[in-house]
Amino acid sequence: GHGGFDTSLPDKPVVYVDWNNANHYCQSQGKRLPTEAEWAWTARTDGSGNQLKYSWGDELPPPENAGNFADITAQNYLGEIMFNYNDNYFASAPVGSFTPNQYAIFDMAGNVSEWVHDFYGAVGSIGIEVDPLGPELGQFHTIRGSSWAHGAVTEMRLSFRDFGEEPRDDAGVRVARYLE
Repeated sequence: GHGGFDTSLPDKPVVYVDWNNANHYCQSQGKRLPTEAEWAWTARTDGSGNQLKYSWGDELPPPENAGNFADITAQNYLGEIMFNYNDNYFASAPVGSFTPNQYAIFDMAGNVSEWVHDFYGAVGSIGIEVDPLGPELGQFHTIRGSSWAHGAVTEMRLSFRDFGEEPRDDAGVRVARYLE
């Protein structure tokens, strides 16, 4: 069936949820979706002011346990995979299965891509604004991060941006909270 907020899979990421439902869920918890700028900073900075190309560094293939990507477990199902990587999961994995990033946050790359607050615009740069919120209107919302279904070099990069409006089996939710 459709996953959504399926309580029978408490350790798996939420999928098959559109932006409106993802946003509503966060708000119902007194939380919110992260902005794209927040997501990008958390994923791409290393704590020393450097930008990362991939969540694990600058080289492909990923090191062992780097994340859940399109690998040999999915070669009969997906078009583009990494043949020299095996994460042992065909689709999504329980949250916390892989090495966390430099801020001790899990699955910023791999597992499921994530809806962010912003509408999708053509400009992907963060620019000089302190915390930009992206375009004010749009048909689509931005999706950040690679998922278990991504294996192409461009998709693996932390700069990869996608967009949509429909639920999908590899896009989920990351909850952010307001600062006190």
